[in-house]
Amino acid sequence: MNIIIAIIIFSLIILFHELGHFLLAKWNGIRVNEFCLGMGPTLVGFTKGETKYSVKLLPFGGACMMEGEDGESSDARSFNSKSVWARISVVAAGPVFNFIMAWVFALIIIGITGYDRPVLSGVMEGFPAEEAGIQAGDEIISMNGYRTHFYREVSQFSLFHPGEDVELVYERGGKRHKVTLSPKLDEESGRELLGLSGRLYDREKGNVIQVLAHSVYEVRYWIMNTIESLKMLVTGKVGVNDLSGPVGLVKIMGDTYDSSQSSGGTVSAMLSMVNFSIFLSANLGIMNLLPIPALDGGRLVFLVIEAIRRKRISPEKEGMVHFVGLMALMALMVFVMFNDIRNIF
Repeated sequence: MNIIIAIIIFSLIILFHELGHFLLAKWNGIRVNEFCLGMGPTLVGFTKGETKYSVKLLPFGGACMMEGEDGESSDARSFNSKSVWARISVVAAGPVFNFIMAWVFALIIIGITGYDRPVLSGVMEGFPAEEAGIQAGDEIISMNGYRTHFYREVSQFSLFHPGEDVELVYERGGKRHKVTLSPKLDEESGRELLGLSGRLYDREKGNVIQVLAHSVYEVRYWIMNTIESLKMLVTGKVGVNDLSGPVGLVKIMGDTYDSSQSSGGTVSAMLSMVNFSIFLSANLGIMNLLPIPALDGGRLVFLVIEAIRRKRISPEKEGMVHFVGLMALMALMVFVMFNDIRNIF
């Protein structure tokens, strides 16, 4: 049951991404030939108007197939017959819809469970925070200029920025103070720490305005989490073996559901799934905006160049670049899927 719930959530997030492309295509008068969920052979489908709606065999991925998107077409309603700004809006709509979906999920979580303010429960003895006079009850306002809204952001800073000096702004009694901390090696954990302590699971409920605002901050948190993780991948701080694809993510979601249900019941398990969905949706939005051929970000690069040059790049050249990118992505997906299956067994 847990795996089925995970697959349904994963599919809904992908479907909402493709819905963004679909709605903006329709809005701009572009002919959509097929709108589908999944990959591979068609399991079920029907045609309404000019568009075929279908569900494919493999429940991962999806597509909004527009007339003339990857080739020439004489149809007046083809993708490439529209203005460059109309095409940019259609391509960008998928990731934007993911961020909107993440915000809706965050609204549910923040509204029900509240948020973890960046307030310290204490400091570690002998570490820089104690030496700088920071105390329990102080609220961390920013770290190296990055405005913090959750204690999670404070606790993860050392993970993403190991060994870096930190210009920290904190508030005590309505007054703000600024200090610079140099992390110190913790022999027990092997990590360089500032010595800040807090409680991740102490959550505070706010009014309507605070819930709306912190839902935005929640999405920003997961977006920055994804970006920082990508930086670690590029710089070699994590390896490709640490990547997870659809199979691995579904497994993690299933395990999370089981763990939450056993400790807190069905409601807790469903809330954990909603919380995981914030990460998934924000992650999908960011990953699709990467300037990689065949992804939305790669297509946007060509469209932005076209807008600047006021001349379209040769469709054959663009198509070849996207084809090579697609093959590389497929190879990466096979590798990641193999890695996921190996880790499971």
